[in-house]
Amino acid sequence: MVLRADTSILIAGAGPVGLALALELARRGIRPRIVAETDGPVAENESRALGVNARTLMLLGPSGVAGDIRAQALPIEGLQLSSLGAPLLRIRTDRFRGPGPALSILPQGVTERLLLERLRAFEIEPEWHTRVNGVDGTPDAPEVTLVRNDDSGETVRPTILVGADGAHSMVRKACGFGFPGDALDNLFFLADYAYDAPVDATHGRVQFFNPGVLACIPVRANVLRYISTLPDYEDRIVHPRPNGEQRWRSQFTVSFRHVEAMSEGRVYLAGDAAHIHSPIGARGMNLGIEDACWLAWLIAEGREAEYSKLRLPAVRGVLRQTRMLTAMATMDQPASLALRNRILPLMAHLPFAERALVRRIAGMDTPHPPWLAAPQ
Repeated sequence: MVLRADTSILIAGAGPVGLALALELARRGIRPRIVAETDGPVAENESRALGVNARTLMLLGPSGVAGDIRAQALPIEGLQLSSLGAPLLRIRTDRFRGPGPALSILPQGVTERLLLERLRAFEIEPEWHTRVNGVDGTPDAPEVTLVRNDDSGETVRPTILVGADGAHSMVRKACGFGFPGDALDNLFFLADYAYDAPVDATHGRVQFFNPGVLACIPVRANVLRYISTLPDYEDRIVHPRPNGEQRWRSQFTVSFRHVEAMSEGRVYLAGDAAHIHSPIGARGMNLGIEDACWLAWLIAEGREAEYSKLRLPAVRGVLRQTRMLTAMATMDQPASLALRNRILPLMAHLPFAERALVRRIAGMDTPHPPWLAAPQ
């Protein structure tokens, strides 16, 4: 390990990606500065990103966060797919053998608080209410203007600037990174319902309505999230218990975009600042944390110039997969729907196909982190 005490690192964004990057740097003896426009971690009742896959648990193992997550998360034993009530396919994620469950469920706000708690052990606290207002200079010598809520500000010249500031990244825009891609026409709807007693939180469920889809994902032992492409999805929900209370609802569109290079000069992008895609497959936050961990290792090794070359193939692969899964969920042509409903049951008789699916759900389809021991 190479200590880079002379390196000043500014991280914009204190979501899961920015916090993971700061923590991975700190445990390697590198003290970053992290700023965020928000006033703290995301609210737990707006659970946002939910899935934590096995690759993320592997990456967060050395810092201790993986153990914290496993103590609080719900492990998912499988996914059940059906069409108008008729079973299509059951994917047994509990058959995965690796660093923890293939997929666990934990609200993003809890994940952020666990990362933050570990980061505070290094006496590092994000500077909340502080935003990147602009980036001048050159990519090799960025000059960053920071502005606080009280209108005070400063200009800093970090050795390394990292944009982990989300899909609308100021760092990406100010530094002129392109963000090509396209958006789907479909509108997605979601709602979280809480029940007065525990419900079955062991499986995720996907119901195809030919066309249209309604998915149910556990959030907590008594909270379920419903995601659908159907405006009347609330009328189609079969609640596991009466008197479910709607805690949160939202709607969103889906875009598939990624930068053509994840770094330029001494400026680096990670997470949603560098790539966005459909939430189907639960890869978004996990892929961003993977970015963060790779970048921290490369910085410690003095090899950060290799970051974009090493990460872009994984990013492109995950975007291809999520685009394919999203197309399967949103298709509306009768012939395509009939073909999907015929092919999916056949996969139950192909063990290698299920293993490949579970491996992707676990996030183990990207290159193994070279600083960690290979799984047995």
